[in-house]
Amino acid sequence: MSWPAGILLFLATVAFMEGFAYVMHRWVMHGPGWFLHESHHRPRTGRFEWNDLYGVIFAIPSIVLLLGGVQLGWWPGFAWIGAGIAAYGAIYFGFHDVIVHERVRTRYLPRSRYMKRIVQAHRLHHAVGTKHGTVSFGFLVAPRPEALKAELKRRGRAGVRAPRAATAEAFAED
Repeated sequence: MSWPAGILLFLATVAFMEGFAYVMHRWVMHGPGWFLHESHHRPRTGRFEWNDLYGVIFAIPSIVLLLGGVQLGWWPGFAWIGAGIAAYGAIYFGFHDVIVHERVRTRYLPRSRYMKRIVQAHRLHHAVGTKHGTVSFGFLVAPRPEALKAELKRRGRAGVRAPRAATAEAFAED
């Protein structure tokens, strides 16, 4: 396979993975896979959470495709697809675990409109602590925060947690 074709396949895979991640997050993690994902919507009590198993599960196809495409003589495109899946996983880790949830401490502060938008959209997703009623299931593409807030309001704010600052103010008033 030529390098340009491989790079195109790699980029197409990264783009496809955003749609795949949306579907998996919306209908699997917030569906029958909630038993693992629920840990991610609760305060973490250690370094890891049950939800981290999804990273292991989603890495398996990438590893198999890379191995097959590079070492086992399969169609070379499989290596590019496996690399695209791995790249999306690395982007996801950097965005989701490092920037949004700060599981790895950095001094990074989102400054661009795009980064502020996807961080705020993901935080609005976590404003709901239940399996149902959440908004914004994508990671690299997100609706405007105003639209997400309007949707939460339309749903009667079911399952929405009180903001931390409001909780602290309520205790201060007592």
